[in-house]
Amino acid sequence: MIDGKTIAITRSKEDAEEFVELVSEQNANPITLPTIELVSKGEKIVDEFLKSLESEKPDYSVFMSSKAVTLLIDTAKKNSKFEELQLAIANTIVLAVGPKTKDALEQENIKVAYMPERYSSVGIGEVFTKLNAVGKKAIIPRSGASTPFLKDLLEKIGINVVELYLYDVCAFRDPTEWNNFRELFSQNKIDSIIFTSASSVRAFFEIMINDYAQQQLIQLLGNTKVIAIGPFTADELKKSNVTNIIADVHTVKGSVDAVMEAFSLA
Repeated sequence: MIDGKTIAITRSKEDAEEFVELVSEQNANPITLPTIELVSKGEKIVDEFLKSLESEKPDYSVFMSSKAVTLLIDTAKKNSKFEELQLAIANTIVLAVGPKTKDALEQENIKVAYMPERYSSVGIGEVFTKLNAVGKKAIIPRSGASTPFLKDLLEKIGINVVELYLYDVCAFRDPTEWNNFRELFSQNKIDSIIFTSASSVRAFFEIMINDYAQQQLIQLLGNTKVIAIGPFTADELKKSNVTNIIADVHTVKGSVDAVMEAFSLA
């Protein structure tokens, strides 16, 4: 199926262990591309989160990424405020967007009450619809690069939403880690690329545009099977006229399955 193929993913090596394992099991060659960096808004994020919990008194806390969880908790530990944060979150009903986010919370003894079947904003909306939570309030700590989709969706359902931005996202700043990928990419030796977020699509173009004209870059991407982990990522690729396949299940495993299916149909 993908035996001997070279598959890249827009994640750092540390964040792509599952991908490397899954691709290696199929005798394919994994390449990890650290595409984005998180820029924390600093130590104040813990105080701001705690103040929001105290003043807004949300019924639910919604975590949309394991990175948001790790950043918030690591900053709280550094400032000796972890127990206070843990207790404050425990006073809300906690939702995690997917298994990785759930694990990050539960490793810190923060109980997750709900996780959607679809690991996406739409899935979170489906959970709230089933909960019949009209008139309730939810706090969502997240990235400054997030789209308003989730907030708009929950407000349509009748949930009051408080968004708190913990970090911004920028393109990865060390281009040397991309050298091997660039060489293979220019020779049409990258068989597939998995894009894992809309931010990673924007960063990919920002990084690669230094070496390729936009049209040339799109043409080279046309020679690979481009997989989008979910619909927002797909929409971002479409903006640059990049043909892509959306993974049925919006996870790394779902994306690798999409790669395998794409080659089995080729």
